[in-house]
Amino acid sequence: MITDRQNGSLYTNITGKIATLEFGHPASNSFVAELLDRLTAELNHLSKNDAISVIILKSEGDRAFCAGASFNELMAVSNLEEGKIFFSGFANVINAMRTCKKVIVGRVQGKTVGGGVGLAAACDYVYASVDASIRLSELTIGIAPLVIAPAVERKIGTAAISELSLAPSEWRNAYWAQEKGLFSKVFDSMKELDKDLEFFVEKLASYNPQALEEWKKVLWQNTDHWNQLLIDRAAITGTLVLSEFTRNALSKFKK
Repeated sequence: MITDRQNGSLYTNITGKIATLEFGHPASNSFVAELLDRLTAELNHLSKNDAISVIILKSEGDRAFCAGASFNELMAVSNLEEGKIFFSGFANVINAMRTCKKVIVGRVQGKTVGGGVGLAAACDYVYASVDASIRLSELTIGIAPLVIAPAVERKIGTAAISELSLAPSEWRNAYWAQEKGLFSKVFDSMKELDKDLEFFVEKLASYNPQALEEWKKVLWQNTDHWNQLLIDRAAITGTLVLSEFTRNALSKFKK
């Protein structure tokens, strides 16, 4: 079931050493600024919780995983500062996932666009459905995937992110994403996926939490500069979203 709250929803359920973090929004689980801020805060909170070892990140419903940034909020950006603040929301979420002391396992059940691809890339391990096609559509509206690019490129490499981003109207299927390294496992049905996911996270949560924390630091080494890099990229994107090209493109999409 998808929430009807226009500011989105965010729920955390903790069972044993596993925290399940579920976000939702009526517009294909897209992100408004408030929801991005809440997700960042919750990730930072869970990072400090010594009682848990693993976080499952998932979205509501059985269709789209995440449609990226809210079109309505993109349309509402009226100056550089507003643009920087909005895109900094994605920067903050990715940095919170990067620095989180817990291993984050993504559950991607459907199509994923733009910022949603960045979210999947910032997970440490990703379970995906065969229906989880991906697309970086930013160029079609006059911006570029600048903020999420470091996370996506870290997972799939420069060649694959070039292929994905420079064909912004084309979908890549879940097996393409698995082959490139974005998805860890792909399943034909959600029943199979959830059964395997449950087994996997329970096994993961049984390991030494200190070992998991130290190993995650190694997996994310050489990314400390992202704190500034992603905010700088957010400022550039905020400039692009004010361009005439983007204003016109967003108006057409809205219609």
